Amino acid sequence: MTIQWFPGHMAKARREVTEKLKLVDVVYELVDARIPLSSRNPMMNEITQQKPRIVLLNKADLADSEITKEWIRYFEKAGTPAVPVIATQGEGFRKLESEAKRLVAPKMEAMMKKGIRPRAVRAMILGIPNVGKSSLINRMANRNIAKTGDKPGVTKAQQWIKVGKDFELLDTPGILWPKFEDPEVGVRLALTGAIKDEVLETDKQEVAYFLVKWLRDTYPGVLESRYKLENLPVEAWDIVLEIGRKRGAVRSGGVIDEMAACDLILREFRGGLLGKISLERPSLTPDSTIKQKEPENV
Repeated sequence: MTIQWFPGHMAKARREVTEKLKLVDVVYELVDARIPLSSRNPMMNEITQQKPRIVLLNKADLADSEITKEWIRYFEKAGTPAVPVIATQGEGFRKLESEAKRLVAPKMEAMMKKGIRPRAVRAMILGIPNVGKSSLINRMANRNIAKTGDKPGVTKAQQWIKVGKDFELLDTPGILWPKFEDPEVGVRLALTGAIKDEVLETDKQEVAYFLVKWLRDTYPGVLESRYKLENLPVEAWDIVLEIGRKRGAVRSGGVIDEMAACDLILREFRGGLLGKISLERPSLTPDSTIKQKEPENV
């Protein structure tokens, strides 16, 4: 199964980001705490051009808290600060501005030495679709400025937003990348809702199978507890059918509606009804290329 999604406005957005980058001091890279690597654009180093960067692990309330701590250590070891946040609730925001100002301090000091009057710190927010950028901005600005939605691809244009007297944010559309080299990346993005369900079509069943296998192997007891399963079948397909039977996803003639069962499982996972679940962890991840070059201080 291969899932790809790269609408035309995303290619345009990347060009616009590159053009606006020279106007900002620091980049907030928003990722999904449940899939920190799969929800990172692998071209981010190229796109941000060595700008100081902070990784924000959003939707931390849906992720396994212990694994999120592992990810924080993972990113910081690579030289990139990481902060867990819940954009819809404003949790974790205290560190956002202070961390950005710390990273930008050398640049501001250099500007002052040149006689340039201090100005507001300018931050750009980047992330894939449906990762929570608009919710983050609205919470930081304490008003509904950025358009939000429960479907990816809501933000289609850039806008500057003032946050207090000494901080400005640049919102940008979500940007995916043209091709997922690892097919599992597309599956994880589909699981968390970063890729529209309409794009999945018949692949939705395979996405549900992937989730069921992960839960069976990584979070023993979750499926049994949530769906009242006494003896968990070995095969994912059989597990899905058993869940469908338990939840009444049955068509006339007693035939289990497999698609309805898959929809149910995906909906409950995305809604956090299966508990705090992470779909990636550093210990299962090979060394990556997230480390960035040291930013210039001018």
